[in-house]
Amino acid sequence: MITTDVLRTIPIFAPLPDATLDYLAGVVEDIQLVAGEYFAHEGDERALFVVVEGGAEITKVVNGDERVIGTRRPGQFFGEVPMTLSTPFPASGRAAAGGSTGAGGPTGATSRIIKLDVTAFYTLAAMAPSVPARVAALARRYLDSLQVIAAEVPETDIRLIGPRNEARTHAIARFLTRNQVAFDRVTTEAVGGPAVGSQGGADAAASASPVLEAAGGVRLVDPGMREVAVAVGLDVEPSADEYDVVILGAGPAGLTAAVNGAAEGLRTVIIESLAPGGQAGTSTRIENYTGFPFGISGDDLASRALKQAKRLGAEIVVTRTVEAIRPAAGGGASGHVIVLDGGDTLRAAVVIVATGVEWRDLPVTGVERFLGNGVYYGAARSDAAVAKGADVCIIGAGNSAGQAALFFSRHARSVTMLVRGESLEASMSRYLIDQIGSHGGIGVETRSEVVGLHGAEALEGVDVVDRATGVTTRRDVTVVFVMIGADAVTGWLPPEVARDERGYVLTGADAAASGSWPELRRPFALECSTPGVFAIGDVRSGSVKRVAAGVGEGGMAIAFVHQFLALQRAPVQA
Repeated sequence: MITTDVLRTIPIFAPLPDATLDYLAGVVEDIQLVAGEYFAHEGDERALFVVVEGGAEITKVVNGDERVIGTRRPGQFFGEVPMTLSTPFPASGRAAAGGSTGAGGPTGATSRIIKLDVTAFYTLAAMAPSVPARVAALARRYLDSLQVIAAEVPETDIRLIGPRNEARTHAIARFLTRNQVAFDRVTTEAVGGPAVGSQGGADAAASASPVLEAAGGVRLVDPGMREVAVAVGLDVEPSADEYDVVILGAGPAGLTAAVNGAAEGLRTVIIESLAPGGQAGTSTRIENYTGFPFGISGDDLASRALKQAKRLGAEIVVTRTVEAIRPAAGGGASGHVIVLDGGDTLRAAVVIVATGVEWRDLPVTGVERFLGNGVYYGAARSDAAVAKGADVCIIGAGNSAGQAALFFSRHARSVTMLVRGESLEASMSRYLIDQIGSHGGIGVETRSEVVGLHGAEALEGVDVVDRATGVTTRRDVTVVFVMIGADAVTGWLPPEVARDERGYVLTGADAAASGSWPELRRPFALECSTPGVFAIGDVRSGSVKRVAAGVGEGGMAIAFVHQFLALQRAPVQA
């Protein structure tokens, strides 16, 4: 623990009287770290850290890359800005590589840092006003350098060129955004016409199709998503043929399973058909997820989970689908075979199915013509551009629809929610209903449905029927977001994996009662009717369709995986 003798070696504390140092020694945290280990993360609640031994690096994510923006030696501190301005940390702090000589002598590869929380700091400030005065003076100096960093223009070698409302261009832009790839968007209005972007009219390509430019002179015209992924450096091939755990789907449940599996030393890979985040990744705001008092967007939550999983060693493979699972014979140690599109195969002791659900199609004739060009399934923050200044219609009455209505009301000229039922109460959380009800820019029409779509190339209007009166009216709506429920798409699973009448995967007691469970032992709570295959999140029969529930199941699944692997490795009784 920290002693008063150690505190006296720190210049800012050295002049303080014994009584003050005795108080301080009793309230600070004594933190010892190995090189590279973090003691504070960008966005954390404020505190003051003081380096006692070794050293620290201050890092900040700038334009997608983590950059070292400062260092601290023994006697120096970190946290001046948040303590002075009452804000979260604008940067992160970690133990520096190598050692230095501090109060405790040579330290090798470790650093020693003390932490004062808010209560301790302000109590100390009352006892010794010289301390907050020194902290405030340093904060003013560091603010200048932070402002310079914040003003930097993002640099990227990736540019997407295409018409503003063209479906393929929009799909690629959404793909890049959801995969956390920074890119420059150059908008062309027509073939050979003027372009709006960093390079002006020179980039109005000789095609109305999207053009992707990437590092190394790569230029792709109307590329497929896998071509895009390869061009921007995303992983589309697993690095190995065998894993401990293969996770199918990178929604909140799958990402959580990857974080826990990799953290506990399991060779873990996620196979994702599009981008991390699942349906939650398209949510404009999640208000009821614990730990985020002011809510968090789905793409932000997915981004954090993705970075965490990668940092812990999990692989994320995108633009790949699973065509089949060949269960291990007799649930044996040979492992399950996972067949990817194109015929590539993986082998794993455990498979976790976290494929979630897919939005239901809008049952209106000709809807396919307008997909990505006026009609969109789901709604993400990256879709704000298509809603800018438009008359927007949101079809649906769930929480996702309510969150989207509130978000797009900041960008659109008008927002109308069309609800097939009698009211929002049956399917939407009360906090959202109250926010929508008090918002003057959102209209809610119950017992109403879209029955027709109009437009030559892009959506120009919709027909809406009022089921209460039977009257159909034409609306000049150019943007429609469809969120009318979702279904599990599980027909590709082998017959050994039992499902309910709606296609959701049976687990636990339900799997045992399905008649397909082959072993004497009972299946684990999240285990399917095939031993060693687990299902989590929205794809699981009986699951609670909430982000927090999916995250919880992702963590639980890895606990069951360890138990399953222990059974597999146990010696066979004679």
